Amino acid sequence: MTVMLVGTFVAILNETLLNVALPRIMQDFHVTANAVQWLTTVYMLTNGVLIPVTAFLVQKFSLRRLFMTGMGLFAMGSLVAGLAPDFGLLLSARVMQAAGAAIVLPLLMNVILTIYPLEQRGSAMGLVGLVITFAPAIGPTLSGWLVTHHSWHLLFFIVLPIALLDVLFAYTSLANVLPNTNPDIDAASILLSTLGFGGLLFGFSEAGSIGWHAPLVWVSLLVALASLGIFVRRQFFLKMPMLEFRVFRVRQFTLATVVTVLVFMSMFSAMLLLPLYLQNARGFSPLASGLLVMPGAVAMGIMSPISGRIFDKVGGRWLGIVGSLFLAGTLFDFTSLSTSTGYVTLMIAFVFLMLGMSLIMMPVMTSGLNWLPPELYPHGTAVSNTLQQVAGAVGTALLVTIMTDGAKAWVGGHGQAVLAHRQNPAVVAQLASIHGMDLAFMTAAGFALLSLVLCFFVQNSTPHPEA
Repeated sequence: MTVMLVGTFVAILNETLLNVALPRIMQDFHVTANAVQWLTTVYMLTNGVLIPVTAFLVQKFSLRRLFMTGMGLFAMGSLVAGLAPDFGLLLSARVMQAAGAAIVLPLLMNVILTIYPLEQRGSAMGLVGLVITFAPAIGPTLSGWLVTHHSWHLLFFIVLPIALLDVLFAYTSLANVLPNTNPDIDAASILLSTLGFGGLLFGFSEAGSIGWHAPLVWVSLLVALASLGIFVRRQFFLKMPMLEFRVFRVRQFTLATVVTVLVFMSMFSAMLLLPLYLQNARGFSPLASGLLVMPGAVAMGIMSPISGRIFDKVGGRWLGIVGSLFLAGTLFDFTSLSTSTGYVTLMIAFVFLMLGMSLIMMPVMTSGLNWLPPELYPHGTAVSNTLQQVAGAVGTALLVTIMTDGAKAWVGGHGQAVLAHRQNPAVVAQLASIHGMDLAFMTAAGFALLSLVLCFFVQNSTPHPEA
């Protein structure tokens, strides 16, 4: 568990570590904002393409070989990225990093479901929850400080030795605890899955930057939906499907998956919009923006293992309800942002947001996975993790669109305000931007409220027998 948690931590930390450094990379390599954004987009795309394949990989190869391959790819990508002399090589290195990260997280969740009895899974999943949310939360703080005082290359050299040591410890101490059924490779399923999930993530991520009406967006989404339809249908006719969609016949798993998707879309709103508000609308530095989330990350780090222990005693329903209340309440609080909202006020609100996440995320997910029979664990974790990636892309695109349209509508509907500040258009842009963010946070709060309603239907009873 220690070996796998450390590997997962650095892999997920790396996902947000680069965000604050993007402007510096633009300057160093003389690339545009659209081009540099691909450093984060390609990471998400690679994850979305490879995570569905992990259900097949887990059954085909041994745990130790898979984990060492994943961490080895991540370490190699980190080394190449740290030494990259041009943007193209840096982009390729990010693909290598993401390929490794996509293997590691589903592996960890499968191991927990396999080696821990039902009454101890909550505590173990609490540690996973700590890693999944604590790592991306401290990423902006750490990178903000490093980029301010050092070169962005150091971001990769910090995670490299940890990854290499983890490969060494995996070789010496990781046991092959997962059963292998040696399924046949279905090349058509892999191709359809890649086109489907990859196209979906690409389409939604591009919609957030170039708009929904761009041909590139709707063509990508149409191809993705067609590929996914064929892919899902094909799985029902294969003797050993690459990804088993019959997991959705288990009602409690489906319910838990919908809740976690809604929560992910809500969480991404805060992760995306708060830095934009602080830096673009209020003029705070990247470091100040990163420091704002630090207390929330610490609170989450403390609470995640505790919520896991509580889950083992009371189940996921009431944890999900309380967590959704925290989440919805905080997001509603963010709908009244202004040009004078206090820094400390935002920091305290973010703490409650993270506390809510620690109460709802892993407990509800574990509750759903507990209802699956053991042979469906790899498929359940692959489906759950893939949909979280899609939820992040959809949520980001939707919220960016709402924010942009809201800002335009504010300018159009407040002509007098625009005229009053004609000598200072920056003020108009600031007010319009904040109004758009308020609307986006309102949408995210709606997702949280829906998750609250659904949590009342989460059942705490023991899973059905394997048969």
